[in-house]
Amino acid sequence: MIANNFNILISFRLLFVLVISEFTFARMTCIADQTNMTISPAMAVESAGSAARGLIGRLLPGYEDEIAYEIIPADNGHDVFEIETCANRLVLRGNNGVSIASALNWYLKYYCHCQISWCGDQLNLPNPLPAVNENVRKVSPYKYRYAFNYCTFGYAMAFWDWKRWEREIDFMALNGINMPLAATGAEVVYRNIYRNLGIDDKAINDFIAGPPYLPWFLMGNLDGFGGPNSSAWYDRQEALQKKILAREREFGMRPVLPAFSGHVPEALKEKFPQAKMTRLKPWNGFPGTWMLDPGDPLFRDIGACMVRETIRLYGTDHLYSTDPFNEMTPPSNNLAYLTNVSWQVYRGMADADSEAVWFMQGWLFLSDKFWTQPRIEALLDGAPNDRMVILDLCSDAQPVWNVTHAFFGKPWLWCIIHNWGGKQGMYGRLDRVGTELPSLLDNPAAGRLSGIGTLNEGNDVNPLVFDQLYEMAWRDKPVNVTEWVRQYVWRRYGKDNPDARKAWEILAMTLYECKDSRHGPQGSFFAMPPSLSEQGGGFARASIFYDSSRVREAFRLLLKAADQLGNQDTYRFDLVDLGRQVMSDISQQQLHAELRAAFKARDAARFDRAATAWLEALDDTDRLLRTHQLFQFGHYLEFPLKAASNPADDARYEANAKRLITLWGEPDSELFGYAQRQYGGLMGDYNRGAWQIFLNYASRTLHEDGDFNAAVADHMVRQYTEAWIHRRDRYPVVSQSDTITEARMILDKYVNSAKSVATQQTPLKINDHE
Repeated sequence: MIANNFNILISFRLLFVLVISEFTFARMTCIADQTNMTISPAMAVESAGSAARGLIGRLLPGYEDEIAYEIIPADNGHDVFEIETCANRLVLRGNNGVSIASALNWYLKYYCHCQISWCGDQLNLPNPLPAVNENVRKVSPYKYRYAFNYCTFGYAMAFWDWKRWEREIDFMALNGINMPLAATGAEVVYRNIYRNLGIDDKAINDFIAGPPYLPWFLMGNLDGFGGPNSSAWYDRQEALQKKILAREREFGMRPVLPAFSGHVPEALKEKFPQAKMTRLKPWNGFPGTWMLDPGDPLFRDIGACMVRETIRLYGTDHLYSTDPFNEMTPPSNNLAYLTNVSWQVYRGMADADSEAVWFMQGWLFLSDKFWTQPRIEALLDGAPNDRMVILDLCSDAQPVWNVTHAFFGKPWLWCIIHNWGGKQGMYGRLDRVGTELPSLLDNPAAGRLSGIGTLNEGNDVNPLVFDQLYEMAWRDKPVNVTEWVRQYVWRRYGKDNPDARKAWEILAMTLYECKDSRHGPQGSFFAMPPSLSEQGGGFARASIFYDSSRVREAFRLLLKAADQLGNQDTYRFDLVDLGRQVMSDISQQQLHAELRAAFKARDAARFDRAATAWLEALDDTDRLLRTHQLFQFGHYLEFPLKAASNPADDARYEANAKRLITLWGEPDSELFGYAQRQYGGLMGDYNRGAWQIFLNYASRTLHEDGDFNAAVADHMVRQYTEAWIHRRDRYPVVSQSDTITEARMILDKYVNSAKSVATQQTPLKINDHE
């Protein structure tokens, strides 16, 4: 019990009621109406049937009478589906809605040569539908098939509306996802809890971040940035989350809901002076956040109340997620302290929900050298083995399971994070996913491998990679990657075109066979913060590990297929993406190299020619990007602009969305360029303007025989960026111009031409765009 002149807190572990001298928050008690998510078999059948009917109607309107579905039992506790033609009717069977949807997707892929992806659909179904004369049965070897990183809710999904979410849930069901992270609306829980504790709205607004920065608030990295949030935002997110969860549960998914990690507002100290709170070290330039000591009774009480309030608002499937010390070094290296942290986190969940299972992202073990094996083991020891699941985020590149004795007995998931910040870049590790992953199923060293997951930070990239990993949810044996890619190309375009097939064979052996243990080649020198460093500016990209001449050859081959495939949207997306990749390689290997060489030689005329070539190539890349909606900057801004309910929110959401993919934070942000994007309109406007300022300054120092000050140049670019963020320019949403025309321009000008793009004679216009 803690008391002062203004309030009395009575804590019982399962209940506390806050009494303020002015009035009592009767409704704010932690007694929640716990929604019982257990449903009868009959209800489960009806739910799966409703999900199947709805999916077929949305995805394949007009085919509802040609496709039937049936519910069958699970296979020894594992999800299962069957496909068969009976009495001239396609029958899809599964033990839940996800399994039935997965059956439909398998049929579309392997019998109709069709594809559904983030990056376009190809649904030219044969008529009549192909028959499946023998019963096809697939059993998933994985209990858990997980989706989303907290960061995804910032870099990709921060402002999504229900229409976009409905599409994503359908996509998850088709690809076997049964346990998605469900972080939408978590800020409502935090607001309610701290109101319950008597924290005023101003302090709450200083604590809870605004969209799209909420993920880093939930992970304890920052407070308040991008806010405050309006009442309309909280209402919107609560309603949206309820629709999301209802649809996910209709499919039989078990959503994973956020829980308490110890991150608290500084204002808590004023209400409870005896509370033991520690300020953590700053995170990437943001002030350190406050963590409640796990030994303080409030820690477990707040954790329990947070779960109860979550259940009251959103129901539960007994799965919760929280990540203590995400990229934050703990205040103590004492092993008992670390064990107590996880014990109190878990007990807070279990006090509110006796069936609680904690999912924790294992990124902290990879990102911070603090985490030695004894410390990892100490943290994991705090929760029972059957009540904690670890997500090994970079299993394909930098696995942690194999250096922690498979997480010391905890169930764990083999995951790919694949992209950081949503940056575009074609790459993957097809062999590791297709052969190494299934080989672990029979490997005793893999311990309690229980599932797979995609924890990408952004969407709408590399459909090849995600198509393969999702399919592995239904495979327990290695795949022939060469044959799998051939089938992929066929369903991606709807035709088995030899040039397209050859192009992707090359890409599979180059871009998609990354042996480097690092994250992979993401981003572009065009999109990075301007710099004359060989490594690029800000968070640019990894070194090129492949033969880029072969990638250019693949581009040439893919473009040859235009006569047959040119009307297909998926083909046009890939042509833009591959052309963008070619230009990204050229920007790094040729154009930027020439800029550096000219500047190092102090040759002003040569530098001006190189700078002109650089800006022209950037403009040409922008022209190509504008030809597909998914690469349009206006499409990216469409969601924040639609999410606002008043002019103030409208301006803030747009500015936040622009800030995230440029400065990330304030003008002095350490994360400048981390989430860089290659979007049509963005590149031709913002990136060109930033580079023009930088190149003008560098050129003047050469012409005037002055000293180049990198800090001055960086400051100029950051100030330009801050001003650009607050501009209210509008950008096209739909595609502009013709993809094939612009792709041929790129091919002729930058791939086929024997003349170096860096030897043009047009002088740079000094001070242009300043």
